[in-house]
Amino acid sequence: MPRWGVTWIRSDISRYGGVLALFAAIIGAALTLVYIQVPFETAVQREILRSTLTTVFFILSIFAGIAAWFIVLMQGSRRAAEEETRRQTELLMQEIEAHQRTDAKLQEAKEKAEAASKAKSRYVVGLSHELRTPLNAVVGYAQILERDSTIPARRLDAIRTVRRNAEYLSGLIDGLLDISKIEAGRFHLNRDEVWLRDFLNQLVSMFRLQANAKGVTFRFEPSDRLPQCVYTDENRLRQILINLLSNAVKFTDSGHVAMRIGYRNQVAVFEIEDTGIGIPACDLGRIFQPFERSEHSAARARAGTGLGLTITRMLAETMGGEIKVRSEVGRGSTFQVRLMLSDVVRPRDAAPVEDRVRGYAGPRQTIMVTDDDPIHRRLVCELLEPLGFNVITAPDGASCLALADEQRPNLVLLDVSMPGMDGWTVARRLRRMPRERPAIIILSALAMDHERLPDCDDLHDAYLTKPINLRQLLDKIHSLLGIEWIVESDGVPPPEPSETVPDEKTASPPLAPADVERLIRLGEIGHVRGITSALDEIERNEPHSAALVAKLRNIVYSFNLDRFLVVLDAQRRDHAS
Repeated sequence: MPRWGVTWIRSDISRYGGVLALFAAIIGAALTLVYIQVPFETAVQREILRSTLTTVFFILSIFAGIAAWFIVLMQGSRRAAEEETRRQTELLMQEIEAHQRTDAKLQEAKEKAEAASKAKSRYVVGLSHELRTPLNAVVGYAQILERDSTIPARRLDAIRTVRRNAEYLSGLIDGLLDISKIEAGRFHLNRDEVWLRDFLNQLVSMFRLQANAKGVTFRFEPSDRLPQCVYTDENRLRQILINLLSNAVKFTDSGHVAMRIGYRNQVAVFEIEDTGIGIPACDLGRIFQPFERSEHSAARARAGTGLGLTITRMLAETMGGEIKVRSEVGRGSTFQVRLMLSDVVRPRDAAPVEDRVRGYAGPRQTIMVTDDDPIHRRLVCELLEPLGFNVITAPDGASCLALADEQRPNLVLLDVSMPGMDGWTVARRLRRMPRERPAIIILSALAMDHERLPDCDDLHDAYLTKPINLRQLLDKIHSLLGIEWIVESDGVPPPEPSETVPDEKTASPPLAPADVERLIRLGEIGHVRGITSALDEIERNEPHSAALVAKLRNIVYSFNLDRFLVVLDAQRRDHAS
């Protein structure tokens, strides 16, 4: 057919005419069938019926025309809907294809970003290990020199300055690692008992020297309500305050730097105020961003890496607190940090200051140091031997296991990265020793090692990162071995390193088997009050076991129930043998 004919046939008028003709034909056929089937007696009746059926035909044709028009409209709407649906489907398929291409590119970018993040984390961890290795020697020997009474007092201040700055550098390394941990979702907080006033006095003494060297007055204004001991992560809290105080001292050339501390309802408010150059209002929202620095010319002239405040805010928020700042150019800045510091109702015995410890009371304890670096082994020996410990060393894991089986040390200081057998493998084998197992302290320059193994928490009793903090090390030794320190103020001379003290098992007879089983049952359910009552009863009934009971009591007072059960398990095996 010609194009005009096809166009006319596809038009709505043509469709309407076709449908109406179909309806008319059906109606006419039906009425004609009725007309044929009716018998007529006269011609008048035939004429009446023809006239009636004709009238009915035209009436029904009117309704058929209306119905035909509705049908045509419905078909047109259906065709329009189908065409729109088809068009939308095509658009949707095109959009899906575009999304698939975008998702593929995003996945590729994500994989590249994750690979870059992992590479960055590996680099940061490796860099921290390389930096901590020399820092361990610097901090360790500085602590040894501080304890040397033959050094003049004027030189001791210089040595303390060296140690504090090395510790500050170690804190910066921890900050970089914290950023990597938070980004990776593996950051965790410790719950330490911190003697708050001693902790704050150490910070004040460090920054007062720095402020005085610049001719700036340092003010310390603590609240009278400060508790003696609080629960918090000591390293993170120190890092927050050091970052804020170092910035305050660095950007203040005259006037004062003040640290005020308020405490109410278990919440501590730290305010670091300075009379330095200040921060422009337009920069207050940027200073907490990574690598962002104030546009103030005086600030940019002495700005650092731009990570200190970023780390501070991340740590404060992770610890459940908040940080605020108010500042005015030329008049100074005030940073306010609010943190939850729960008061410790029954704290353990206060850990003495490390430079006052001169020894310990009781049987001589054997400590084994396992490290592939001879400098670190010698450093730990020089730290612990003057206190009266019998220190033995091992350069690798195999030697450690052989010496542990022969010497039966009370405590093992274990490095992680060693040739041949790493520290975790050594710790796992030490835990399987048939006889009394020693306590294990991990001393590693890799701060993230303890997160790499799912069972690493069961392989050690404490984890300390290098450089060695003598106060933390002595605190862990005190809690794990249950010993009593002899400090300088007690007036008791320290034991000589060559002094021989009877072995613990010969100095105090073992407990009765029934008492051992009773104490083990109480230790397994954590009934501390029941343990202390049982120890008091044993001490009254068996005075010859006073030394062993005293050791168990010290372990219980430090809430180290794992160590308590280890000692009792050794007693049980002795009875069985």
